[in-house]
Amino acid sequence: MHIDVFKMERMQSTWENVVDYNLSESGVHPLNLKELLTPAEIESLTEVELGYTQTNGTIGLRERIARLYPGIGLEQILATAGSSEANFLLMWSLIEPGDEVLFELPNYMQMAGLLRAFGAKVKTFRLHESLGWQPDLDEMKSLVTPKTKLIVLTNPNNPTGAVLSPAAMKGIVDLASSVGAWILADEVYQGAELSGVTTPSFWGRWDKTLIVNGLSKAYGLPGLRVGWIIGPEEVVKRTWPYHDYTTISPSALSDRLATLALAPGNRERILARTRGILNANFPVLETWLKDHGGLFSFRPTQAGAIGFARYGFEGNSTEFVERLIREKSVLVVPGDHFETDGYLRFGFGSERGYLLRALGRIDEILKKIVQSW
Repeated sequence: MHIDVFKMERMQSTWENVVDYNLSESGVHPLNLKELLTPAEIESLTEVELGYTQTNGTIGLRERIARLYPGIGLEQILATAGSSEANFLLMWSLIEPGDEVLFELPNYMQMAGLLRAFGAKVKTFRLHESLGWQPDLDEMKSLVTPKTKLIVLTNPNNPTGAVLSPAAMKGIVDLASSVGAWILADEVYQGAELSGVTTPSFWGRWDKTLIVNGLSKAYGLPGLRVGWIIGPEEVVKRTWPYHDYTTISPSALSDRLATLALAPGNRERILARTRGILNANFPVLETWLKDHGGLFSFRPTQAGAIGFARYGFEGNSTEFVERLIREKSVLVVPGDHFETDGYLRFGFGSERGYLLRALGRIDEILKKIVQSW
């Protein structure tokens, strides 16, 4: 089986721990154990046996996840090694060669690569900046056929930081239900809204809905590698055996830490921290972008520690980022890694001073570009 190079992850894994300043991350600065837990909770970790856990997630962890989806049963939840494994398992278990799938652009491209690898016929539909990064439902309707098996999207969106409107959500559900297609919604940025208003889930809007989520982005806990799949019980049970061929189970410590993080009180405190960082730092990025005399245009971020900006100078986005790495040791994400060239994705979830210093280095490159015009 051939699989495409996952361009963004390859660039990040190559450079994120090498450059002086990494603005390629889409989550907030990670929590440490002292920030996450009380001393008593930290002490309790010393008693965790480091054996295999329940492979679909311990009952305690799944009970905490179930609180986020009213009315759901524990057998409708599969805990995974991050949302990336959740995506992989769903693509592996659902897709047969020739299946017709609608895939949202711009988007995190893992699932697109997997869809192609497993032989799907991928049709793309776009979010449009002119519509506030919303889809054109008429465009989507023209792509949907009785053969459409799956519609894949991320909400809140990566890389734009946009949230689908109620009308867009209803329109997508109506299109899926009209042909009996599944909706697969990656909702990993849910809870990281600058407004404090949690993005509504697609769960419960259509019987053939699958949700992917996890602790990496809104919770600032990417190192735990804990994600989950939510879906109809028969689909989750059918997907679980594929998990046996990959990571088998979450690690014992990660399962326990995730259970503590999702406890009532802890979860709200963690998300409040995330929103505090976003609301403190987005004005820094927004001011910086506006201070460049029209060199950038952008829609304000609604959710996630990511700003997606169109640049006004000539050149390919990857070539610009490679120059930025080479000359200034700063990493951002090029728009063509989302099949949307002419844009850059800036992560702003870091410590404020770090963000300012990184943007200062980018300024040095931009001055050279402007002077060469």
